[in-house]
Amino acid sequence: MDPDSGGKPPEGGASVAGRGEGRSSRRRKAKRRCKNLNAAPSVHGGAAQDAGPAGRPATDDALNPTRKRKRRRARSASAAKTEADGVTAVAVPARVPTAAGDTAGPGNPKKRRKKNRGGRGLQGRPLAQARAEPAYAPRAASPAGQAASVAMANGAGRIAPEAPRVYRDDFYAALDLGTNNCRLLIAQPTRPGQFRVVDAFSRIVRLGEGLAANRRLSNDAMDRAVDALKVCAAKLSTRPIRKMRLIATEACRAADNGEEFLSRVVRETGLDLEIIDRETEARLAVSGCSSLVGREARSVVLFDIGGGSSEIAVIRIDNNRSSRLANHITHWTSLPVGVVTLSERHGGRDVTPEVFEAMVTEVEGMLSSFHCPPVLAPQGGLDDFHLIGTSGTVTTLAGVHLDLPRYDRRKVDGLWLSDTEVTAMQAKLLSWGFADRAANPCIGPDRADLVLAGCAILEAIRRRWPSQRMRVADRGLREGILTDMMADDGAWRRIRPRRTEHERDEQGASR
Repeated sequence: MDPDSGGKPPEGGASVAGRGEGRSSRRRKAKRRCKNLNAAPSVHGGAAQDAGPAGRPATDDALNPTRKRKRRRARSASAAKTEADGVTAVAVPARVPTAAGDTAGPGNPKKRRKKNRGGRGLQGRPLAQARAEPAYAPRAASPAGQAASVAMANGAGRIAPEAPRVYRDDFYAALDLGTNNCRLLIAQPTRPGQFRVVDAFSRIVRLGEGLAANRRLSNDAMDRAVDALKVCAAKLSTRPIRKMRLIATEACRAADNGEEFLSRVVRETGLDLEIIDRETEARLAVSGCSSLVGREARSVVLFDIGGGSSEIAVIRIDNNRSSRLANHITHWTSLPVGVVTLSERHGGRDVTPEVFEAMVTEVEGMLSSFHCPPVLAPQGGLDDFHLIGTSGTVTTLAGVHLDLPRYDRRKVDGLWLSDTEVTAMQAKLLSWGFADRAANPCIGPDRADLVLAGCAILEAIRRRWPSQRMRVADRGLREGILTDMMADDGAWRRIRPRRTEHERDEQGASR
């Protein structure tokens, strides 16, 4: 009889049940097979273990596989009935007598566990398959699991406790709502200091359109930004995001209705954006470009030409280089001018050399109030100091310089441009009309009226910090946000995937 069936034991004990008809049935089968049941079976290793009552074999199941299968079916049926009542069945091996007065139990060291092959349990029924669910979602203990825990406490058997789920894939997200663009990145950490982008989004929304004139965000601009943020919200909802940071920059900082606009964003998209200050923006830009600063560099001027502001950071690196490049910032500034605001003041469609020089002069006047010691002349060669530009203006210059049939980030990011090449590209763009700039695949109609304003800001920076070369970075605030989040979260310290305590215990027991 199955000890877990819950039925009433027969009179005289469990071993009495079916003894008479079982013996009669065995004798009939033995007569057909011409076997003598009164003779002790031959077992390798000696006959001492076969001593038992006369006329009864040492192990009924060993001589009768059919009866063994019947017992297995009975136990499976009992387990299925128990599960139907809402309680997880606990597998308990049947007690098979191995010798007279000796029974194999849980405390018997000679007991052998049967191998689980082909997904079959000890009772011959398929094991329950794991449910497909998001890797990050915790799973609460079910009533069946609680009942099984009570049964385990009562000595009915051992089962695996329910363990909360943890993140299998660490997804991090960064969103940057700027004056001109709305950008999103979703990435996974890979090697230390690096990550793999799994999804991205970028759209020109011109949120700061008309901001310089009345210091308010227009309704059309806000509508365009909200539409783009709805796309970002849909992308974020399809993945289990471990951590995210959603920021807004100069347009929302400077606008009188910036907070009102962000409240509307929460209502319509569910995204809660934070307005960051200029210093944070400069540090994030540096963090995003840290991998582009070579080991040989001793001083770097990094600039980010945005739509409504331009951040500049002076970096000096000594022998004790920190893992975070932002820790080496000695001076920084944020100019209240960008490609959108500058082109609105001077005009961006028909830019003559005189208009271009007027834009450069305006930016130079803003830089004159930035008190920063001059960068020391390189003593060991050209590798000691260089510029790093992270903006649409710089990447556009690189695409035009490479004469790409269409913009390719893989060829642009990390590209070195000499001072002569940058000057030639600016002169080339200045010689083009608006239609020519719009027809170029690396500029397009959306940037055709903005690119020369960005070149004017770049020219003012080059005049303040002359350098023989400049490195192009197709990266910025989003990459800086992801880098800082992963470093603070210890993502790169987790060499192996994180496991639950129960999984670690299971691995230790299997060893």
